[in-house]
Amino acid sequence: MSGSAHATKPTAHAHLDEAWPSQRRVVPGDLLQGDVERFALFLDCDGTLLDIAATPNDVRVPPGLVELLVRLSKKLGGALAILTGRQLAEIDALLAPVEFVGAGVHGAELRAAAGGRITRVANALPASLVEEIVRRTQSRPGIIPEPKGPGIAVHYRLAPHLKDAVEADLRGLLGRYPDDLVLCPGRKLFEIIPAGHSKGTALETILGLPGFAGRQPIMIGDDMGDMPALAAAQRLGGAGMRVAGEQFGDSDVELHGPADVIAWLQRLADRLGA
Repeated sequence: MSGSAHATKPTAHAHLDEAWPSQRRVVPGDLLQGDVERFALFLDCDGTLLDIAATPNDVRVPPGLVELLVRLSKKLGGALAILTGRQLAEIDALLAPVEFVGAGVHGAELRAAAGGRITRVANALPASLVEEIVRRTQSRPGIIPEPKGPGIAVHYRLAPHLKDAVEADLRGLLGRYPDDLVLCPGRKLFEIIPAGHSKGTALETILGLPGFAGRQPIMIGDDMGDMPALAAAQRLGGAGMRVAGEQFGDSDVELHGPADVIAWLQRLADRLGA
């Protein structure tokens, strides 16, 4: 997802600023030659499993994807998690009827067991802030606000010429909350999320759960918001694989789009006998 990589307060969301450890590039095929039974899979959704669409509601789930994820999860003893910027309830609707372990709103929501309760681990955004953001977007055709409880996304995909104005507006509003909230760039969007939460913190938390502990974390993602989890997976003895898109170019990635991700997951399923 495009945009600058800094946050409103440089130290408030340090995980987002974690540099990609470029000295450890991954060859996707080589990973499949190892002990794949010990993998713990961490998967972004939009741009990784699903092609990006004009609006969040327009995404389509490829035929067979849910069944593939279910097979992988079973063969990995349940060690498959979705790490997403969306709310987990949205992911549940997309991947119905399955409810995977996962984290939503960049770590502000957590589900610790498949089919279990979603726990909010960060406070909801101030109602006055959400109302002000929604009010301001109403005067800008093509700008779509997406409140998410602990976070809010503001999409400018349909009006890319307004990117700078949207960012300036949001940064101005966040000046009221310098220690509590951060602004994260994404694929034609900006997201406001609680400081101290990220997909990286979520990966670390989930990796300590029964069924995940002691496994090799494999994170796949396509966006700036995935960088903390990509780096955390490598730091914790696993691997991170970037997916080409608006954030990463073809020369910088391990996988070249959602179709390539699904093909790799199918190869993994074959290795596991799933």
